[in-house]
Amino acid sequence: MARGVIMIDGFILNAMLAGIMVAMAAGPLGCFLVWRRMAYFGDTISHSALMGVGLGVALGTQSPWVIVATCAVVSGVLLLLQKGGKFSTDTLLGILAHSSLSIGLIVIALQETLRQDMMFFLIGDILAIGPAEIMGIAVMMTMALGGLILIWKPLLSITVHEDLAQVEGVNVLRTKIIYMLLIALLVAFAMKVIGALLITSLMIIPAAAARNIARSPVQMAIYSMIIGSLAVVMGIMTSSLWDLPAGPSIVLSALILFLIGRGLPHRYRI
Repeated sequence: MARGVIMIDGFILNAMLAGIMVAMAAGPLGCFLVWRRMAYFGDTISHSALMGVGLGVALGTQSPWVIVATCAVVSGVLLLLQKGGKFSTDTLLGILAHSSLSIGLIVIALQETLRQDMMFFLIGDILAIGPAEIMGIAVMMTMALGGLILIWKPLLSITVHEDLAQVEGVNVLRTKIIYMLLIALLVAFAMKVIGALLITSLMIIPAAAARNIARSPVQMAIYSMIIGSLAVVMGIMTSSLWDLPAGPSIVLSALILFLIGRGLPHRYRI
């Protein structure tokens, strides 16, 4: 009995550790999606991640770097299509998101061994996280946060006023490419934690919740990390207590935190 209790404790601890690290990376990256009104970009990248999964299996590998490369290619296509300004960003994101999802589903459907794991890729399985995955997520978190710190000032300048930032010497294209690569990195490594369909919510909802109480961009980034981590802990505990799917439970917990922050009277906000 004691051995069983220890196994369950370690099992949940692994899930919480992995989820918190994903939330730590997703929160600050998601803040820029909220500020730039590009929430749909997260969906586009997560949909293209499914295409990466299918391509990876077709190539005989399950390396997350295939997913990163696929997401990076889709991001690059978006940047190319944006040139000329003939179509709005929303339209281009819609085209890429649905095209990527369709290609991914077709490629996955052709893989007999992969069909049964579709739910795993769609909503993740954080309770199945092992030490090897935790190490990979730790590397992803370090790279994502380190990269974001390096481009924080230019990315913030572009977010406030892109044309003015370019006049002031900010390399807009390079900054955008790095930011998109960081999003691709996060999505690729977070798929196993929360799934392709739900990863965007872990970027957007904690960032939006943090916006209710933050007074500066840095505060919002920090609060989004804290709120995302709280959502992970609440979601995993809820999942364990009532035998619910962990990924959706985490997203629901984030929603509850958002609504609590939204419902606070202004005098009680930080």
